[in-house]
Amino acid sequence: MIIDKLDNSKKYEDLHPLFKQAFDYLKSVDFSKAETGKTELKEKDLFLMVSDSDLKTADNAKLEVHNKYIDIQLPVSKPETFGWTSRADLQQETEPFNEERDIQFFNDKAETFITVHPGNFLIFFPEDGHAPCIGEGQVRKVVVKIRM
Repeated sequence: MIIDKLDNSKKYEDLHPLFKQAFDYLKSVDFSKAETGKTELKEKDLFLMVSDSDLKTADNAKLEVHNKYIDIQLPVSKPETFGWTSRADLQQETEPFNEERDIQFFNDKAETFITVHPGNFLIFFPEDGHAPCIGEGQVRKVVVKIRM
């Protein structure tokens, strides 16, 4: 997992061939005014979703993991809290991995909580169990999906 300011994204561009394109796009759009929905930047290899997501309590937030995609998550309208636990420590799967949706959920409780403010981002890799959308009310957010 990586957390930083969007202004510092250049430090991470060499970690994946599509990170520069993803960060350039994130810095070029005013997502507070963007329409919700999916935008493909490089077909299924690089796309993003803008959503107005309902926030939930930490007890109701499920940890999730992905095999094929890295997530870059960016809150837009207000701070969003994320739970985190190493995937290696997750033991309470709710169901088998869903290959089509590239996701699996767990009932384990997050070990760490991180609140991310607008202008900052989180990168979750396949080894990161993460529980997004913790807080009160609703948040406008962007989730970038980058194929491994």
